[in-house]
Amino acid sequence: MAEETSPGATPTREAVSEGSRLSRGRFWVVGLVVGAVVLTGGGIVAGTFIKSPSQVAADAEPPPPDVLIARVEKRVLAETVVLRGTVAAGQTVQVAPVASGGEGSGAPVVTKVPVKSGDTVRQGQVLLEISGRPVFVLKGGLPVYRDLKPGATGDDVKQLQEGLAALGHGRGGDAKGTFGEGTKNAVEDFYAAVGYDPKPAVDDDGAAVDGAKAAVTGAERAAEDARDALRANTDQAQDKTLRKARDRADADLRTARTALAKARAAAGPMLPAGEVVFVQGFPARVASVAARPGAQVDGTVMTLSSGKLVAQGHLQDHQKGMVRAGQKVKILEENSGREIAAKVVSVADSPTRQQDAQDGAPQDGGGGDDDGNAGGGGASGAVGYLFTAQPTGELPSELAGQEVRLTIEAASTDGKALVVPITAVSAGSDGKTVVTTVDGTGRQERIEVRTGTTGDGFVEVTPLTDGALKEGDKVVTGINPGGAAGASKGSS
Repeated sequence: MAEETSPGATPTREAVSEGSRLSRGRFWVVGLVVGAVVLTGGGIVAGTFIKSPSQVAADAEPPPPDVLIARVEKRVLAETVVLRGTVAAGQTVQVAPVASGGEGSGAPVVTKVPVKSGDTVRQGQVLLEISGRPVFVLKGGLPVYRDLKPGATGDDVKQLQEGLAALGHGRGGDAKGTFGEGTKNAVEDFYAAVGYDPKPAVDDDGAAVDGAKAAVTGAERAAEDARDALRANTDQAQDKTLRKARDRADADLRTARTALAKARAAAGPMLPAGEVVFVQGFPARVASVAARPGAQVDGTVMTLSSGKLVAQGHLQDHQKGMVRAGQKVKILEENSGREIAAKVVSVADSPTRQQDAQDGAPQDGGGGDDDGNAGGGGASGAVGYLFTAQPTGELPSELAGQEVRLTIEAASTDGKALVVPITAVSAGSDGKTVVTTVDGTGRQERIEVRTGTTGDGFVEVTPLTDGALKEGDKVVTGINPGGAAGASKGSS
């Protein structure tokens, strides 16, 4: 039991020692508390001023935007129409000869086919033989619509003369477009060169000319007799009668000679319509052959392609108004990557029907998607509006009949222009066409513009106020689904 002391007593050594230990304990408790407080405050301060690199980068970024933006660009903008097409010759001619084998010989029959599909043919070459008669090719733009016989005149005769002259058979003294003696000689010489006899224009074995000659001979004798009688006459009373007989005999002789000239002019070789095919230019190619020896002639027996190779395709209704003659075209041969420049030379006014395309027009000409799916056929069977693009240079001959990709430059800006994504343009409730710009602080401003050429997802814009829009400005193109506006919209 501890010894008690009175208040006024002096503490013993043991009491003093016990008090010192208690004081030191309280000091360390206070020190620990103070230290904990200091360390906690230091941690807060350190957490405020010391950051990881990733946190620094994250804190440096602006808050997620609530709109999508794009920059205003300045460049040339072109509107294009892309479709598939086919390389074809500038002219396709269907050879469907109509020939007669002669009385009692029956229907015309193919007797020889010296060419095959893919062959190149030259001017004057025999393409086939029908019932022993040749069918050859000459240069010319007019289709054959009649037999050409001696005495005929016209542009088709002139075309024949020019074709024969190119082969070395001139028209002689004949006028251009007149089938006279010189043209007869040219026709005879040409047929002899290809190994055939020409058909006579008058199939009477020369009877008409022989009869006219006989008539002239008789008239000459009668006229001579009348003149002799007049010279021998001594009776003045007979003089008037003999003179009258002489004059009549002379007139009959003139008539007979005129008839002989006509008979001779009508006689000679002719060019039957069924024995010649005219094409616009050479080289020409045999596109297809449907005839074989021994078969009867029935419709088209051969198809020729002629002239420079061109690219053809079909436009759909929504594309036709965008394409016109003179526009630039790029012809791309996809297998080799070759690209050839061309220009549109023609666009059909009416659509090609499915049957027409099967009869020779390119069927894969376009209007479909990139996978080649044609559109707009419908119940009417329409393929589209046929257009033709003429290359500025020569297309390689091996491309004939091949599919190509055609890119038509339907419109283009006049030099560099301000362009923005199409989604940046909107129409306000006030009817104004505007783009909305946004600056670095997020402030937005509506700028009224006038739109122009569109292409590749962009549109040409011209601010109605000079300087209100310039290259590099940011414009709003839509709402960012991850931004504040998008989140708000999604939660509403």
